[in-house]
Amino acid sequence: MFTGIVESTGRILEVRPAENGGALTFQIQASFASELSVGQSVAHNGVCLTIETVNPGAQSYQVTLVQETLDKSSLGGLQQGTIVNLERCLRVDARIDGHIVQGHVDAVGRILRAELEPGQKRFTVAFPADFEPLVVPQGSICIDGISLTVAASDVKAHTLDVCLIPHTLEITNAGSWKTEDLVNLEFDVLGKYAKKWMDIRGGLHFPE
Repeated sequence: MFTGIVESTGRILEVRPAENGGALTFQIQASFASELSVGQSVAHNGVCLTIETVNPGAQSYQVTLVQETLDKSSLGGLQQGTIVNLERCLRVDARIDGHIVQGHVDAVGRILRAELEPGQKRFTVAFPADFEPLVVPQGSICIDGISLTVAASDVKAHTLDVCLIPHTLEITNAGSWKTEDLVNLEFDVLGKYAKKWMDIRGGLHFPE
C-alpha cells in the first residue's frame, strides 16, 4: 500500500529483456537504494514492483516488469536515462498525507494540455471512457504515482484537470510532463468498491 506522496525520483540505468522472456528488467538508481531489501515493494510512476537485487555500492536495484504490467501501464515505453517517481510502501506508523494507493494501474492516460497558471500548472488528461464514474471533482486520483485532486472533469470528453504546485513539479517528474505524454492512472479504490457494490445491486435506489 502507498499514499501517492513521491519520496524521491530515480533514474533508469539499464533496460533489457528479462531472462525468462516476455518481460523487461530495469536497473534503477535511487538515493535510498542501499536501504532496500530483496522482496520489498516500491512504486515506480505508480506501478508497484518487487525489488529483486540491490547493489548498494552503485545505489541501484533491479526490478522486472511482467507482460501484464507492460500491457496495463506506460512503463514499457521508458528508456535508459528516464526519470521515474518512486515511493516505498506505507509504514503502519506513518501519516497518510495523500490517499490510499495500491500501486495497481487501472489505465493509461494521455496529457492533452499543459498550461502555466499563477502559482500552479494545470494539466488536462484524457482517460478511457469506462472509468468516467470513478472521476469525481475534488476527489482523488493517482497519476504516475502522485496523489492529486481532480480540479475539474468533462464527462463528454472523458478528460480531467489536475493542478500541480511548484513544489510537486520540482520534486517529481511532473515538471517534464508535456502534451501527448502517456501517464499511469490509478483511480480511487474506495470509488471502485462503491461502484462494484452498486453494479451488483443494480444501481442506486432510495427508499420511497
